[in-house]
Amino acid sequence: MEKLNQILEFEIITFGSYTLKVVQVVSILLIIIVTKAILWVIKKAFFRKNKFSKIDTGSTYALLKIIKYVVWVLAIALVLESIGIKVTLLLAGSAALLVGIGLGLQQTFNDVISGIILLSERSIEVGDVLEIDSDVVIIESIGLRTSKAMNRDDISIIIPNSLITTSKVINWSHQSHQTRFKIDVGVAYGSDVDLVIKTLEESAFEHSEIHNKKSIEARLLNFGSSSLDFKLLFFSANIFRIGKMKSDIRRIINKKFTENNIVIAFPQMDLHFKSESSEREEN
Repeated sequence: MEKLNQILEFEIITFGSYTLKVVQVVSILLIIIVTKAILWVIKKAFFRKNKFSKIDTGSTYALLKIIKYVVWVLAIALVLESIGIKVTLLLAGSAALLVGIGLGLQQTFNDVISGIILLSERSIEVGDVLEIDSDVVIIESIGLRTSKAMNRDDISIIIPNSLITTSKVINWSHQSHQTRFKIDVGVAYGSDVDLVIKTLEESAFEHSEIHNKKSIEARLLNFGSSSLDFKLLFFSANIFRIGKMKSDIRRIINKKFTENNIVIAFPQMDLHFKSESSEREEN
């Protein structure tokens, strides 16, 4: 026992009046191991609870993130205490320095606060499809300062959390797993309106990824300057890859329009020329 005490009290490094002993290093390692073990147990418990009670995955992820940050902050405080650094005195003594750092890292702190808001409010969760600055992305992870997302070109994007909380963001998957989309098309004047509506609805009905085929609806939207304007409305759960789905439906529409002799309109303009002889006759 005495030999063990001698090993633990062995001085590794000495800086002036401060000495780092083996017992302090052991304490640090124990704190890290216990912290990781606690987080592992909490994670297992949450996912088991999520499996049986069917808690929303995004909510579970957000709560785990918050717990993880809190536990690690407490662990760091214990590590500082174990090596002889008083956290309260450290904070009090460096108050002026912290103010200066805070001013310099104002945007970083803004992102961190925004991250806490996102994780606590859960208005945006992992797996949600968002439209930010006209770019559609799917959220892969939400961190304390930044969030990781992937756009439709499979490019990974790092988004500052403050951009999500302060900008206008459309959350396509916030309320339900299906969203209504539209396809606009204009046909030539003189076309059979009922036939156009029937053809548009049949075109959407043929696509396998339409969510609720009874909700498919085509409308005569407006009498345009060069066309009869129609709108095709449909629901789909394939929110993130909706661009390809719309392209497939447009191909079906084009094929069916050709089969039914329906002409897709294009801008037209009539020009009237007046000759000099006709102007003289008028005079």
